[in-house]
Amino acid sequence: MLTVHQQDQGRCRVEIEGELTIYNAAEIRQGLLGMLNACAEAEISLAGVSELDTAGLQLLMQIKREARARGLNMPFTEHSRAVIDVMERLDLNAFFGDSVIMPAQTEGNV
Repeated sequence: MLTVHQQDQGRCRVEIEGELTIYNAAEIRQGLLGMLNACAEAEISLAGVSELDTAGLQLLMQIKREARARGLNMPFTEHSRAVIDVMERLDLNAFFGDSVIMPAQTEGNV
């Protein structure tokens, strides 16, 4: 699921929740491309991504490339463990260029 929070001056915060896999990548892609058209600047939170496969990874790479081509500032933030595992396994942190900081763990979530 994709949620876009419009903020002032064309700034947006986007949250991706659940699986980012071949089964829903096309739907999320449409939402992200729409966000690129509607927002002058965006932050995409990956905290809620529970699973990431190659289709989801390709989507993140495509959106990052498209934002760069448009000159947009669009960092990925709050990387979930699922996202970090894939990015580390494939050595893609440099490609994305975002600081990888996991959200704080709660006691019941350790």
